[in-house]
Amino acid sequence: MACNLSQTIFVAGHQGMVGSAIIRHLQELGYTNIITRRRDELNLLDQAAVHAFFEHEGITQVYLAAAKVGGIHANSTYPAEFIYENLMIEANIIHAAHSVGVQKLLFLGSSCIYPKMAEQPMKEEALLTGVLEPTNEPYAIAKIAGIKLCESYNRQYGHDYRSVMPTNLYGPNDNFHPENSHVIPALLRRFHEAVQSKADEVVIWGSGKPMREFLHVDDMAAASVHVMELDSETYQANTLPMLSHINVGTGVDCTIRELAETVAHVTGFTGKLSFDSSKPDGTPRKLMDVSRLKALGWEASISLEEGLQNAYQWFLSNYNMARK
Repeated sequence: MACNLSQTIFVAGHQGMVGSAIIRHLQELGYTNIITRRRDELNLLDQAAVHAFFEHEGITQVYLAAAKVGGIHANSTYPAEFIYENLMIEANIIHAAHSVGVQKLLFLGSSCIYPKMAEQPMKEEALLTGVLEPTNEPYAIAKIAGIKLCESYNRQYGHDYRSVMPTNLYGPNDNFHPENSHVIPALLRRFHEAVQSKADEVVIWGSGKPMREFLHVDDMAAASVHVMELDSETYQANTLPMLSHINVGTGVDCTIRELAETVAHVTGFTGKLSFDSSKPDGTPRKLMDVSRLKALGWEASISLEEGLQNAYQWFLSNYNMARK
């Protein structure tokens, strides 16, 4: 389908890992009118401010990548912030988009929307079929609400608001905080600092047995734009009005131990790996069924080791900023 490369596109969350990757991909494709706002310019928790922004800018398309995110520690420590801020951000943006007549919007969720013990690999149909993982339930509830917001505005007002659910993401502009980061940036930083300090051992949270799927953020950005640009007939033929979200992943997973061994290789760490089983493992396995996305003509192209090399090089180039 031919795309209008001069249309006004708002990327919410442009300074984050996913939002910045979406902007890079849109620019590579030739889009010329991409609007962004920093947090100090537009508070997405402020409904009136968000509505005024949409009224003023003439936006025709929205990528909703803004969110409060974090790993197991952050989700367990700040559950109120995770559910409140994510609910408010998505509700404010989706309703403001509707209010000014924006027809196309893409909401970015998370694989944590699925039940803790969901059958593997997780199909879109697993949504709301069981109990969520307790450590990130507030965040998951907010992301489920975002899907249902999109579907509800579509059903009532005839909009074309779509949702994509990525697996675990990593890459440039990730959060490398020692406590509040996800597993890949946490490991890259820990192994890097172990190499720098000549440590002979790295201790990793959990047993190392849980299995996870990882997707480079540049693949996520490409998939997001691909889904957004699908014509309505194709999208609707492969989804349902009340089951409209699309999984985005590689369809391949590995154990945390295998991940740690690969990170050790990428960073040049040659010491001992130890696993602290007193720390939580989280969900035993999280593998996405990506057959719906493949049927829509897209699949991932960046291997885990290639992606980790890319993420590590970004970390090294931005070390002073990334390690804060």
